[in-house]
This record gives sequence, structure tokens and C-alpha cells, in this order.
Amino acid sequence: MSTLPRRDATSHGRFNLEQQRKRAKELLKAARADEPAALARVLQHLPPREASLKLADAQLVIARECGFPSWPRLKAHIESLDVSWRLLNERGDRDMITLHIRCGSDIEHTLRTAGFEGDYLEFSDPFCIGPLQDLPPEALMRLRASFLAEVSGMTERDALARLGKGYEALDKLDHHERIVLWFEHDSYDQLILAYLLHRLHADPPKGRIELVAVESVPGVARFIGIGQLAPDLLAWLWRQRRPIEAPLLELGSRVWQALTAESPEALEALAATGTPALPMMGRALARHLQERPAADTGLGLTERLTLEILHDHGPLPVGKAFSYLMREYEPLPYLGDLMFWWLLQPLIDAPEPLLAISDTQQEWPHRQLALTTRGRAVLGGGAPKRQAMPT
Repeated sequence: MSTLPRRDATSHGRFNLEQQRKRAKELLKAARADEPAALARVLQHLPPREASLKLADAQLVIARECGFPSWPRLKAHIESLDVSWRLLNERGDRDMITLHIRCGSDIEHTLRTAGFEGDYLEFSDPFCIGPLQDLPPEALMRLRASFLAEVSGMTERDALARLGKGYEALDKLDHHERIVLWFEHDSYDQLILAYLLHRLHADPPKGRIELVAVESVPGVARFIGIGQLAPDLLAWLWRQRRPIEAPLLELGSRVWQALTAESPEALEALAATGTPALPMMGRALARHLQERPAADTGLGLTERLTLEILHDHGPLPVGKAFSYLMREYEPLPYLGDLMFWWLLQPLIDAPEPLLAISDTQQEWPHRQLALTTRGRAVLGGGAPKRQAMPT
């Protein structure tokens, strides 16, 4: 088995059955000794009872603490992880010349650690922010490089070189017998996925195309991205990949056409269909549309949630505000920290700013962010209701 960093399994998704059995026995012993913390854990998941607690009861509590409805469900999932790991070690992606495509470099090392041997391609143009037009790849790349240079502080030449690796590789896919796209459910991933599907639809490669699409992972309390998962979990996801067929390729082209249209009506209509070929795409499009200025405040959802965070917690370093956004407030986390910083600029630099920023000599994550009088007025004297997290 792989060596994992010391993190809660409800974050990285890898559970050890013997460890969970030991935890259940320890909980049972502590509860029978009337230890308050243990009794509180039991009462959080089981109704009060006169009968003495049994091991099966403690196992149920442990399972529910891990995010599973029952001990058998937790056990079955762990067994599935073990089978996936064994099958990966026996065969993995070695049966075909494989290319793994991902919208970042976050899982490249984890794939290698898990035993995958195929090539890896990062295509990470963040279509969720900045201008989009339905242009030939070279012209689109130049449009995007100009924008990304502004956002990141890179030179346009460097931005173009960075984007070029991904764009140019999409013209050279025929060497691979299998192309696997690894994407999760947020708008950053799904908009890039739509473009890739559009390109593959317009110019189909010779090899088979497959998709690993991840919206949630059993036992992971707050799934944000594939990059948070243990290597074992990538083996488990590998078994769940599916062929990309015509309806999904066609959806990619429709989404791309709607994203690059001059008005949002086509995208709204597409999101409203629920995109049956890939339902998580429709949810991501709906979230993307929420970044348009609201009629009452003129704010996109990220801007509004940032004001709400500062209303709830007072002045914060920018990095801390971003952490709150990703962990607690954002219903479908998609932003990187640099994108978040870029989105704050209009609120800071406006003639009547909604946000005040401290000493500009510090690195931006450490600068103190606070609501201005105008920012409080936009919130109407109180924080708007927080959106419920998706289930």
C-alpha cells in the first residue's frame, strides 16, 4: 500500500478497515466507562437507550463519523478500494498507450505514485474567468494569453508559451491508443472539459476516449477536487471511468458555443436542461452563470460571498478570506487563489470601493481585507442568506 500523509481519511478518502475496527472497540470501551466525550459521540448518531452498548453499535457510530450510513457500507467501500488497488498493480494503464489529460498538474505525481505509467497532459486555461470567443485554437490561445498575463503578472510571451504546451498537444493525439480525461464537478474543470470535448468532437483522434468524472467520493466530507485524494482513490476512480460517446462530445460543442455567445441566453437554456449526458456539467454552468452581476447589488456570487465572509468574521488577511470561501461559503468551489485575488480588484479599486486593503508592501495573501461603509451598505445592513451546500 502507498504511504499516505497524516490527514483525516474524510479528506483524502483512504480508510483502513483494521484501524476503523480498533476505533470502534476503543469507542465501546470509553462509552461503557461513561466517558463524556465518548457518550456524546454515541448520542450524536444513536438514540438514547437503556440496553448496554454493543460492538455493532460502536461500529455504526464509527461508520457514520466516516460519512457512511452503516458499518457494512463502510466495509464494502474499503474492500472495493483494496480490489481497485490490486487490479491497478496487476494491469493499470499498461494495456494500451495511454494519455491522461487533466486541468492542472495536481494529480500527476499521485498517478505515478499509484502506479500509472501513461503520458500526462496538463491543459489548464481557466475559461471560468476572462474573455472567451469561438476562435481557431491559435487565435483563442493569443486572446487568453493576453488576459492571463494581466491576471498573473507574467509577460504575454510567457503566458503564451505556457498555454501553448496544452493547446499544441491537442493536435498530436493520434500516437495514443487511449485518452483519459480526469475532471471533477466545478466550473473550472467543467468549462475546460467542454472545450476539450468540443475539440475532440471536431477532430476525433484515432484512439478511444474515456472520462473519469468525479462529483463526490464516499466518506470524503467536503470533496473539492481529485488532487486532494490518496493514490488508492485514483485506482478506485480508474475502475469507474467510462467511454466518451457521441452525446457527450456533442454536449461539449453545444456548451462551448453557448459559452462564447455574445449573450447568456443560450447558456441559461443549456443549464436548464440539466445536461443529461453529464449532469454535473449543467450544475457547473448554473454556478458559472451566478458570477454575472445580480440585479439588486451588481455583484457576482463570489463577490457577494466575500463581503459576507468579512461581515461574519471581521477584517481578515486575503488568504484567510479565501480559505473561508473554499471551506465553508462557496457552494461549488472552483477558484484558485490568484483568480480570487483578481476578482477582488474591482471591489478594491472602484470609485466607491466595497473593500479596503491594508499595507500594499506585503504579499497579497497577508494584506488585511475589510468592508468599507459602502460594502456594508451593499449588504443592506446584514449578511444575505448563505447558499445551501449541494448534497
